[in-house]
Amino acid sequence: MAVDNGGVQWCFSQVKGTIEEDVTEADIISTVEFNHDGELLATGDKGGRIVIFQKEDVVSKESPHYGEYSVYSTFQSHEPEFDYLKSLEIEEKINKIKWLKRQNASHFLLSTNDKTIKLWKISERSCRPGNFNLRDDSGVPRDPGDIKELRVPVLRPSDLVVEASPRRVFANAHTYHINSISVNSDGETYLSADDLRINLWHIGINDQSFNIVDIKPTNMEELTEVITAAEFHPIECNTLVYSSSKGTVRLCDMRQQALCDSHAKLFEEPEDPATRSFFSEIISSISDVRFSHSGRYMITRDYLTVKVWDLNMEKQPVEMYNVHDYLRSKLCSLYENDCIFDKFECVWNGSDSSIMTGSYNNFFHIFDRNSKNDLCLEASREFSKPKQLLHPRRVAMTSKRKKDDITVECLDFSKKILHTAWHPNEDIIAVAATNNLYLFQDSHTT
Repeated sequence: MAVDNGGVQWCFSQVKGTIEEDVTEADIISTVEFNHDGELLATGDKGGRIVIFQKEDVVSKESPHYGEYSVYSTFQSHEPEFDYLKSLEIEEKINKIKWLKRQNASHFLLSTNDKTIKLWKISERSCRPGNFNLRDDSGVPRDPGDIKELRVPVLRPSDLVVEASPRRVFANAHTYHINSISVNSDGETYLSADDLRINLWHIGINDQSFNIVDIKPTNMEELTEVITAAEFHPIECNTLVYSSSKGTVRLCDMRQQALCDSHAKLFEEPEDPATRSFFSEIISSISDVRFSHSGRYMITRDYLTVKVWDLNMEKQPVEMYNVHDYLRSKLCSLYENDCIFDKFECVWNGSDSSIMTGSYNNFFHIFDRNSKNDLCLEASREFSKPKQLLHPRRVAMTSKRKKDDITVECLDFSKKILHTAWHPNEDIIAVAATNNLYLFQDSHTT
């Protein structure tokens, strides 16, 4: 049976990464992000490395529309550091990558670890200068006695070289770990958020930022919630949202006041007292919030669900999708092995008609907003033949299960899809599974 989700039949495209069982911690992918036209795809890992893939529009008789992603550039973005003042190690792990809209021939992206944000310029060089007066083309100084005439330096064609160069370093502005960065629609500013504060930066100024949200209490013993994610509105440069560990989302308008401690809107679903338990507050914590491309809606991901909110309606979400409701009975063991604190991301497709998010056992879900269909797929090398159609997976809730169903007891909680990305214009998705990057696409385009 082919997989159909809103007219899309998903098939395997590519997988990047090693097969070896003994994967090092540094190789685990920690973020995935397409650029604005989808021609580039960046991944960051726990070892501080960034790998950029470029889409190759290869046309052949066998695959007239098939474009694969190949490695475009690899560089070390962050190194491990040590905070001597607090006697703390600062990991090199890349927490987030955000692309800036392209202004010229070069590409720019922001990357961050727990403390430091860096602006990188990705540029191509296909020619090199030569015909110098004081040295030869290999850089060796020339004998002054051999210099008889004045040369005019020229540019000569050479092999294509992709260079990644750090343009700015934005540091020393966060006391706590940075969990989000978001580029504003004005293209000039961006925000960075940690557990208790959100700062506003100008991309051209790296030695100062403005604190726009501060929820740190005077007495830290009174701390009841932390910021978990933040994002700028895709169209209105004055609007941003941030989510909290209490399951709320606050919308702030920077036109009202410089310090957005008082929100303009509060999105919160009232809790049902009948279902309240010891784990209620933990599973209600929002791990990700994303605006739709239109700016009308936003999605939030908590431990068990994805919710769609209309910005004009604060009381309750307009849509709710259960990701793995079958884990509700397993919360105690998930608490003991710390899985209950996993932070799953969620993303929109380019037309805002579908939503994708991850789960365990290398499963990920695609929810079609029109049909309300929940499509569960698996990222696995067992189903990684070129253009192989993906088959839906299902977790059996009862003893009555079909042939291909899997039971809750058989789920592998060490295999989890936390980071996903969706091409902004096409049905191409990227899924990070431990140290492997899987790419799937609509079979109709292959």
